[in-house]
Amino acid sequence: MSGGPEPGRAPEDDRRNGRGNGNGSGRGNGQEPPRPGSVRPTARRLLVAIAVLGAAIGVTLVKAIESGGGVAPSVSWLTLVAWAFLAALLFAAARNTHQRVQVRRERIEPSRAVFLLLIGKASAFVGALCTGVYAGFALSFLEAVSSSGPRNRVIMAGAAAVISVLVVTAGLLLERACRIPEDPDETP
Repeated sequence: MSGGPEPGRAPEDDRRNGRGNGNGSGRGNGQEPPRPGSVRPTARRLLVAIAVLGAAIGVTLVKAIESGGGVAPSVSWLTLVAWAFLAALLFAAARNTHQRVQVRRERIEPSRAVFLLLIGKASAFVGALCTGVYAGFALSFLEAVSSSGPRNRVIMAGAAAVISVLVVTAGLLLERACRIPEDPDETP
């Protein structure tokens, strides 16, 4: 359930019943609550937290595999190409959606808008996690960077982390492009 008022109940009803501050969010932060059916933008702090968690997972994974006598995974060129292709597709979708919704003010089908929004959000979350994991890989191999094997692993993992940041950026741009523009006639 959401923290807002029940359907059909105005925010003032919550204030009278002692369950809120009248803004419908129950937080007292003075921000306007989202409109019914709307989705909040992805918080940058959450993405940073996910990336930090991913870095911890990456470092722990490499250490655990190497302590067990195994060989830690390395990032391949195919991974870099696939991530770059995904980033390019997301940037193209974000640009196309921005042009249609924000510039030309065309209406798109609600199901398509929700799909694009979900793709943007999911890409931002997965990209943040992968950024952290790849950065964790790179940090793990940084100790032995003087030899060629670990140096190549650091370079490939670092490149994958950078491309993952591009996936996050493209996902956030796609999410932003899905916002419904404010009607200039409706502003007071």
